[in-house]
Amino acid sequence: ALSSAASDVYKRQVRIGLKAKEIPTDNLPASNLVFLIDVSGSMWGANRLDLVKSSLKLLVNNLRDKDKVAIVTYSGSAGVKLEATPGSDKQKIREAIDELTAGGSTAGGAGIMLAYKIAKKNLISNGNNRIILCSDGDFNVGVSSAEGLEQLIEKERKSGVFLTVLGYGMGNYKDKKIQVLAEKGNGNHAYIDNLQEANRVLVGEFGATLHTVAKDVKLQVEFNPSQVQAYRLVGYESRLLKDEDFNNDAKDAGDMGAGHTVTAFYEVIPTGVKNEYVGKIDDLKYQKKEKVSVKPTGSNELLTVKLRYKASDKDVSKKMELPFVDNKGNNVSSDFRFASAVAMFGQLLRESDFKGNASYDKVIDLAKQGLNNDDKGYRREFIRLVEAAKGLERTNKN
Repeated sequence: ALSSAASDVYKRQVRIGLKAKEIPTDNLPASNLVFLIDVSGSMWGANRLDLVKSSLKLLVNNLRDKDKVAIVTYSGSAGVKLEATPGSDKQKIREAIDELTAGGSTAGGAGIMLAYKIAKKNLISNGNNRIILCSDGDFNVGVSSAEGLEQLIEKERKSGVFLTVLGYGMGNYKDKKIQVLAEKGNGNHAYIDNLQEANRVLVGEFGATLHTVAKDVKLQVEFNPSQVQAYRLVGYESRLLKDEDFNNDAKDAGDMGAGHTVTAFYEVIPTGVKNEYVGKIDDLKYQKKEKVSVKPTGSNELLTVKLRYKASDKDVSKKMELPFVDNKGNNVSSDFRFASAVAMFGQLLRESDFKGNASYDKVIDLAKQGLNNDDKGYRREFIRLVEAAKGLERTNKN
C-alpha cells in the first residue's frame, strides 16, 4: 500500500505499507519450539519472570497436538528444564513453567547455544523450528557483548531455526542486545510489559510472531529527481542497507510472519519548494563542481518501491516493483493518520532535529482521527501513553 499527505508547509509524507499473506492457524505447519528462558537474578519480579511464565502459558493454551515444546533455562549456567513435549500434553508443559525461579548470574551465550542444539535435535522437516527467548538482555557471563552475540547468532541461524525475542523488565533492560539477537537471528522482537501485550503478540498475532513466510525482506525506494529534491526515512536507522545490498541474496535482512505488517514513512520535499532543510555546500577549492542537470523522463511518478524477499525455505529472492504517483491531496485513511501519530511521537521522544512544530497535543489529535479501527483498544492505549508522556514532560519542566 502506498499513500501520501502533507507533512508541513515544505514537505509531503509518504507511507509504504507491506503485509504478508495470512494463513489460518490450523493450516500453519507443525512447530518445534524451544522456550529459552532467562532465570538469572535480574529477572526476579512481577514484570519479569512472573510475567514470562504467564505469557508462555497463554501460548501453551494455543498449541496444537502436532506441535512440540522444549524448555531451556540459563542463569550461571544453562540446562534443559523440559525435553521436547507434544502440544497435547499441556499440563506437563505448564508445570515445568510454574517451577521456574530466578537467581544467579546470566550466561546468555551458553543458553543460546544449548537452545539451538535442542532445536536442531528435534528439527521438523518443512516445519516451523523456532527458539523463543525471554530475557531482559542483561547477559554478563560468557559471550555477552553485542558483537560476540552477533557472531554467535549469525553462525547458528544457518541451521534453519528461527528466533523470536521477547523483552521483559524495566530499569536495566538492555534493548541493544535484544535487538542484535532479533535482527541477526532471522527473527523478530517484541517488548512485553503486561499480560494484554503478551496476549496480542502470542495469541492474537500467533502466525505473525511465530511462523515466518518471507525471509530477508528488503525494500528499496527510488525517487524521481524531477519530482523530489530531498527525502528522509523516518526511523529504521538500524535496518538501513547499502544500495548494492538490495540485489545481494547473501545479505541478511528482516523476516515476516503470516499476516505480519510493516509500515515505513518518508518525508519528501518536492522540487521547486524553498526550504530550510536542504543545506548549501561551499564551492570546492581544488575542483570545479560541474553543474549536473536532471533530464526529465516524462514520468509524473513520485517514486518506485522495489521489494525483494525469499520464501521461508528458499535461498533465492523474488523481486517486485510498484510505482507511485502523488495526487497532492490529503485524503488519506484513518490508518495513515494513526501511523503518522506514532511516527511523530517517536520523533518527539528522540528529540529529533526534524520534529519541526510537532507536539504531544498534535500526536493525540492525529491519533484520535484513527480510532475507527480499534476493536481491541490498542490505539486508545497508545493515546493514554502519549498523555502520560505529556504529563511527565510538564512535570519535568516545573
